[in-house]
Amino acid sequence: MLISKSFIPILKNNPTEAKIKSHQLMLRVGMIRQSSAGIYSWLPLGFKVMKKIERIVREEQDKIGAQELLMPTIQSSDIWKESGRYDDYGEEMLRIKDRQNREMLYGPTNEELITEIFRSSIKSYKLLPQLLYHVQWKFRDELRPRFGIMRCREFYMKDAYSFDLNDEEAKFSYNKFYLSYLKIFKRLELSAIPMAADTGPIGGNLSHEFIILADTGESKIFTDKRIFEVDSDGYKLEKKSLEELRKKYETYYSVTDEKYNKSEFEKNVPEKHRLVTKGIEVGHIFYFGDKYSKPLNAAVDFQGGKKDFVKMGSYGVGVSRLVGAIIEAKYNEKDEIMKWPFAVSPYDIAIIPLISKNDNSTIEKTNNIYNFLKEKNIEAIIDDTEENFSSKIKKFNLIGIPYQILIGKKSEGDQLEFKEIGKEAQHLSLNQISDLIIKKKNKI
Repeated sequence: MLISKSFIPILKNNPTEAKIKSHQLMLRVGMIRQSSAGIYSWLPLGFKVMKKIERIVREEQDKIGAQELLMPTIQSSDIWKESGRYDDYGEEMLRIKDRQNREMLYGPTNEELITEIFRSSIKSYKLLPQLLYHVQWKFRDELRPRFGIMRCREFYMKDAYSFDLNDEEAKFSYNKFYLSYLKIFKRLELSAIPMAADTGPIGGNLSHEFIILADTGESKIFTDKRIFEVDSDGYKLEKKSLEELRKKYETYYSVTDEKYNKSEFEKNVPEKHRLVTKGIEVGHIFYFGDKYSKPLNAAVDFQGGKKDFVKMGSYGVGVSRLVGAIIEAKYNEKDEIMKWPFAVSPYDIAIIPLISKNDNSTIEKTNNIYNFLKEKNIEAIIDDTEENFSSKIKKFNLIGIPYQILIGKKSEGDQLEFKEIGKEAQHLSLNQISDLIIKKKNKI
């Protein structure tokens, strides 16, 4: 891919309307463009990153046995009236009518619709548990959309739903998603901490938010610093193992402001371990029992003719929000260096030849390197502009391409000038470079 042919509309300076660094960077490097208040078009660069995040989310959901489906963005109001939430949800719900004057809505969440799908399809306890998920656009009519994609009206989200026979099995499903989320955020190189949280309009009596620390976060958190030392590695998809994982995290006080109790915090956390700060919510899980299955009559048959309502939970990850969250965590604003986790970087490597109007001697070598890397399944982008090395390096530091190959007029032999973003250059052969990147790919 040539950067001259790429749709990457880079701005020279940060746009004045952007107040936080994720919004600034995404506009500046051409990841998004605002369509209307709180609604954005995702341009190629941003879309590539988001889809790579989606792939990781999907892989980790598949590992716990969740099955993917796809529900529509537009829903009938009927099932929401049946659950009792149509009038209760509030003005965040976008209500519309079709040409037949039927009341419709743009889905802000999918508890009602997935329950309707379940009740019309599953009748026997023998088919439980069921773990279902999809990745779809959502719309919530925020009163004050701000901070770019961090607080917008239309967003891309993975939401999952569990259906179980009883509370014990439902808690097992809940813990599966608990582990899955920890693994997702670890692969994204984010230190996301599960914190006891309020259930909000979703409802229920058990909920955790997964929070990353950030000064620009909207959630105030109160936690024991030692919780950051807990590691989810080694835990299995078994009841006892997952209960131990939850117990390990819950050893340490960690709550959002809705659950904060001053006396409990001071009693349970030694002063030297107390942390009061802000964070960004990147995931939220809920267990709400029969809150939706009962009013929507989602029941299954048991032996002996008995019927009972299934126990449900829901589990959300903001896929589009994660793009902004990663930037908030990884972008060095002072040096203008964005360090994407390798797994979601828009390209693996940038090839940067020195080109002038009167001398294109580096082009052939550049193309040979590009073709070699392509054969190795390494995604590269070539900067074929006539800018100097300094300007080109600055540009790719801003975009966040993790590796760079610099090709000057005097570049000869097998040794290439190779740079990892933010580090000093070194000289490596093309084989060494490809081996390094392939090894990195194999780890994600």
